[in-house]
Amino acid sequence: MIFKLLSSLSITILMFYAVIVQANEVAPWGVADRSEIKYEPQKVLYDLTTADKKSLQNILDRIGLLYKLYESDPLGSSIIIVVHGNAIPYFAIANAMNLELMKRAHSFTVGAPIEFRMCQAAAKVLGYEPKDIHGFVKMVPMADAEIIKLQKDGYAYMQ
Repeated sequence: MIFKLLSSLSITILMFYAVIVQANEVAPWGVADRSEIKYEPQKVLYDLTTADKKSLQNILDRIGLLYKLYESDPLGSSIIIVVHGNAIPYFAIANAMNLELMKRAHSFTVGAPIEFRMCQAAAKVLGYEPKDIHGFVKMVPMADAEIIKLQKDGYAYMQ
């Protein structure tokens, strides 16, 4: 009986040891530590040119998370998304298949220091006038000039 009990205990210890050894082989450096960092609100510029819907959704996710990390501080933070290139058609009123995505983008601008600015020159090349673009978007003469101006004003550049 004691032999059987010791045998079962030994097998359990060996199995536990095998799991530890295997974990060390898979993660020989252990696991990552979690850092608790409080980020101060900043001025941030996103350069949005993607034609890929998943990429656009990902950027909106990042904007939302960043604003949340800034504790939704409307006085200390400012996030501006400069839309140009292949991202322009998403913001066109006639492009109804993107309405849910645009509702989400619009929601960021309500009561928050988040703005969408679109390159009027690029929109015009693509056949869009200001009347063709959703009303929460501000038209600026040129995306490149706007990005340069914002960087001079202290905005951190993100893609």
